[in-house]
Amino acid sequence: MTRDEHIISKGKWLAKLLRHDKEALRLGKIDEHGWRMVEELEDMGLSRELLDVIVATNNKQRYEYSPDGKKIRARQGHSINVDVELAETTPPDVLYHGTATRFLESIYAEGLVPGNRLYVHLSADEATAVKVGSRHGAPFVIKIDCRKMIADGYKFYLSNNGVWLTKQVLPEYFIQD
Repeated sequence: MTRDEHIISKGKWLAKLLRHDKEALRLGKIDEHGWRMVEELEDMGLSRELLDVIVATNNKQRYEYSPDGKKIRARQGHSINVDVELAETTPPDVLYHGTATRFLESIYAEGLVPGNRLYVHLSADEATAVKVGSRHGAPFVIKIDCRKMIADGYKFYLSNNGVWLTKQVLPEYFIQD
């Protein structure tokens, strides 16, 4: 395994430990804001040096350290119920959701739902949405009418790494070109 492959592999493990570890949340190893002690992760085989590399090089800037550097958390994408302290923010008039064409039938029937996550993830630009959709198959980008959603009472949040979040997007808010 190359160094880059090792970092990617450990980064995926870190994502699981910070975003999806229900047992750690139940045991209080992850606090209500998603923070987990770096020392505990070091005891599990993730050195501080490796954590620093993962945090610094993750192309999505998924992770952040607490101000004192003793804790780490994922910025979004959790399936466990934590509050990563997102502030409600007014989005641009249009946001984008990248998906694969094979999911379109259910998306156009049900809308965008968070699935096992807490929020639907949206992008500020179409190019990012294409990249996201490409990870799942042939990409397709859905344009979202955020102005209409806000008028109807929906809330939006902007994570520290630029991902827009909302609870759901019904098909009536899809912009048809």
